[in-house]
Amino acid sequence: MGEIIFRGILALLPIIWLIVALTGLKMAGHKACVGALIITILESLFLWKMPVIDCATSALEGFASALWPIILVIIAAIFTYNLSLKTGAMDVIKQMLTGVSADKRVLVLLIGWCFGGFMEGMAGFGTAIAIPASMLAGMGMNPIAACLVCMLANAFPTAFGSVGIPTVTLANVTGLDALPLAFTTVVQMIPFMILVPFLMVIVGGGGVKALKGVVGITLVSGASFVLPQLIVAKFTGPELAVIVGCVVSLGCTILMARSRKNAEVPAEYNMRAEGVHGKIDGRKALASWLPFILIFILLLITSKLVSPINSALAGFSTSVKISTSANAGKASFSWINTPGIWIFVAAIIGGVVQKASAKVMWETLVATVKQMSKTIVTIMSVLAVAKIMTYCGMINDMATFFVSITGSFYPFVAPIIAALGAFITGSGTSTEVLLGSLQTAAAQQIGVSEFWLAAANSTGAGIGKILSPQCIATAAAAVGLIGQDSKLLGGIIKWAVLELVIACLVVGLLGGILTPILGI
Repeated sequence: MGEIIFRGILALLPIIWLIVALTGLKMAGHKACVGALIITILESLFLWKMPVIDCATSALEGFASALWPIILVIIAAIFTYNLSLKTGAMDVIKQMLTGVSADKRVLVLLIGWCFGGFMEGMAGFGTAIAIPASMLAGMGMNPIAACLVCMLANAFPTAFGSVGIPTVTLANVTGLDALPLAFTTVVQMIPFMILVPFLMVIVGGGGVKALKGVVGITLVSGASFVLPQLIVAKFTGPELAVIVGCVVSLGCTILMARSRKNAEVPAEYNMRAEGVHGKIDGRKALASWLPFILIFILLLITSKLVSPINSALAGFSTSVKISTSANAGKASFSWINTPGIWIFVAAIIGGVVQKASAKVMWETLVATVKQMSKTIVTIMSVLAVAKIMTYCGMINDMATFFVSITGSFYPFVAPIIAALGAFITGSGTSTEVLLGSLQTAAAQQIGVSEFWLAAANSTGAGIGKILSPQCIATAAAAVGLIGQDSKLLGGIIKWAVLELVIACLVVGLLGGILTPILGI
């Protein structure tokens, strides 16, 4: 038992370092993550006795996985936004959105909650934070607040992001039926899907007072998101849950916004557009929105929802074993059918229609890569940490430590374990792969529902993801806050801790009540 505790604490050191470096030392994200990588390498070599070649190739796999597809999709998303600034399209979009409502609090719901949920459901990989946050900041919102509301919004759609991949993956690694697993996950997340829009309004509006006058629309925005999710998850599974939920929520939120269009907006929340004047004709509106419309269309027709196209494009991929570790599988790279490629295609076509020259697009791309340079270092370091910790056994030892010291109270800490996994990897899908089986094995040992603890893995992973250096770096890069990761972590951590406490109580207290009712 003593050895389990000792190894578990040692396995936590890279995480402890990141928290201390980012919050206590106020260190820039890329420096803190390089430090975490050094600690992980030293521990893996000297304490976990990982062969040097295994450690080096595991880090190489992390670098490669970071570059393709994660960094690719983030650069593509920010390039799309930056190009829309260059062409003036964002000014038109801003005027159109404020035409629905000039109220900052409503725009937070429309862009951060509804549109962000859509981007997560279709693409994932940081787009759900990068694009909405840059749009809100471009409309005049405080950049830190813009990032925080979009990070809050992203936590719970993560389980069904990229057309349901995390939950589908969890079902595969645990052997559980995907339909009841998806439904159980949504049931577990109901309190959060109602709560989060309120937290977003509070954060975006500068305090609880911001809720005055918008409680109704905020409640409708959350409820109209989660209720369709429940229905879709129950009858069709995880693939469409978030996509349908956010589309219904968007429609209901717009209707509510229009019903209160004549309501007076307090000056501190008024974001009336100033960049474009006069009536916007249909052609100009279509041209301005075209990149985002094309992103939707291209991601939809190449997704698993259109299986003939998806299957045809799946052939343009490579699986290669990069890490020499015995625990490592093959790393897969899809060269065409990956969100970053389609976002770039949409941005370029949109730029041509918006009359951006090849020179302007190239200069914008170069500027975007320069803007992202420190973020690239951050994400590559984090993915290398994740791969080394996974393959040398540090992740498993960390999880075993928690299972051993909690016993029958394990459900109360199940979301914490998942949150730690997502904090390290920055990915809901990776967390499902790393810890999904551990959660169900623990459920078998203590005699609780495997579906309930598997769902807890998704709940905790979403919370941990928004705290991860990868997520924070993406948000910072999107709004030009490079090197200010500590400010974002300081801003989001209290809300994430609140959500994590609620998650632990929900999983620990309600499992015995709800699982018989759900028949799981």
